[in-house]
Amino acid sequence: MKLFPIHLIPNDTRFDFMRLRWVTLTISAALFLAVVGLIAVKGFNYALDFTGGTVVELRFAQPAQVDGVRERLNAAGYGSAQVQSFGSGSDLLVRLQPREEGAETTEANDRTAQEVRAAASTADNPAQVMRSEFVGPQVGEELALNGLYAAIFVVVGFLIYIGFRFEWKFAVVASLTTLFDVLMAAGWIAMTGREFDLTVLAGLLAVMGFSINDTIVVFDRVRENFRSLRVPPLEVMNRSINQTLSRTIITSLVFFLSVLALYLYGGGSLEGLAVTQMVGAVFGTLSSIFIACPLLTIGFLSVTKQDLMPKARDEEALARRP
Repeated sequence: MKLFPIHLIPNDTRFDFMRLRWVTLTISAALFLAVVGLIAVKGFNYALDFTGGTVVELRFAQPAQVDGVRERLNAAGYGSAQVQSFGSGSDLLVRLQPREEGAETTEANDRTAQEVRAAASTADNPAQVMRSEFVGPQVGEELALNGLYAAIFVVVGFLIYIGFRFEWKFAVVASLTTLFDVLMAAGWIAMTGREFDLTVLAGLLAVMGFSINDTIVVFDRVRENFRSLRVPPLEVMNRSINQTLSRTIITSLVFFLSVLALYLYGGGSLEGLAVTQMVGAVFGTLSSIFIACPLLTIGFLSVTKQDLMPKARDEEALARRP
C-alpha cells in the first residue's frame, strides 16, 4: 500500500508467520498470565470516579490555566486532584481525595474547599468557592458496575456479529484476541500506577472496537482465500496475513499518531484515554498478526475449508464478484 510517495510495506510480502505460531502463542499466553497476576496482586489505582471524594467548583476573577491550577494543588498536597474547565474559562471543577477522615461531614467538606481555594488562587487571579460537596463511594461502585455491563454487552455483540457473519470459531478467536488486547492495556495502567478513571475505561472500550475491527479484516481475507485457493490451511493463513499486512500497519500507525497528538496536546485530563488507546493499538496490531490466525489452526478452533464453504444464500452473491 502506498502512503503519499512512501511504500511502508511491500504489497507482495511472503513472511512465514505460521512457522512461528507456537512461539508467539506461548509468549502471548505467558504475557496473559503475567498481566492477570499483576492486576490481582497490585490492582488498579482507582480515581475519584470510583472511590468517591470531594467536588469543588471554583470561579476565578480571570480565565485560569488548568495545568497551573493542577500544579499548585499538587504542591499543596493534593497530588491526585482532577481539574477540568466547564462553562466559561473562569470556572473550574476540582475533584480530589480529602486528606482528613470524616470528609463527608459539612464542616470537614468546607475546610477542604477552602484549602483548595487557597491553593488554586494566585495574587492576581483569586478564586471563590461556588459549590462543594462530598461524593460517596457508592457512586463509584455504580460506575464500575455500568462499565462492566458495557464491556459484557460489547463482547456479546462481537460474538453474535462474527458468529453470524463468519463462523463460531472465528467468533471465539476474535473474542480471545480482543480480551488479550484489553488486558494488556489494563495491565499497563496497573503497572505504571496511573489513575484508573472514566477516561481510561472509555479507552479500554475503544481498544475493544479497534482490536475487533483489525481482526475482522484479516478474517475476511482468510474466508475468501479458503474458498478460492487450493492450498493447505497454514498457507491460507500466511497469505491472508501478508495480503492485509500493509493495510493493518498503516491503519494502526495513523490511529496511533492521532492518539499521540491527543496525548501531547489534549491536556492532563485526557492522558489516561490516550495512553490506553496507544498501548491497545500496539497490542491490537500484534494480536491480529501473531495470535488471531495461529489460534485458528489449533485444536477445536482449527478452521477447515468445509467450515467456510458458502451457504446457499451466498452463492449467487459470490458468483457476481469480479
